[in-house]
Amino acid sequence: MDVADIAAAVPALSQARVTNAVQMAVLKKAMDIQAQGAMQLVQAVTKNITSNPPHLGNGIDTIA
Repeated sequence: MDVADIAAAVPALSQARVTNAVQMAVLKKAMDIQAQGAMQLVQAVTKNITSNPPHLGNGIDTIA
């Protein structure tokens, strides 16, 4: 391998690093958006849940 081959490989390696960095940034952003959407969904579901009165669930009907 001579100097010309090394010099030709440097820009390709640099471009590969930049491409990898951009892909990772896009992936992280997509994951953040998904996590935010999941949190909004959980909040929407739990917002409408009402708790039962305290007397419910204290006894078992064994006659029925």
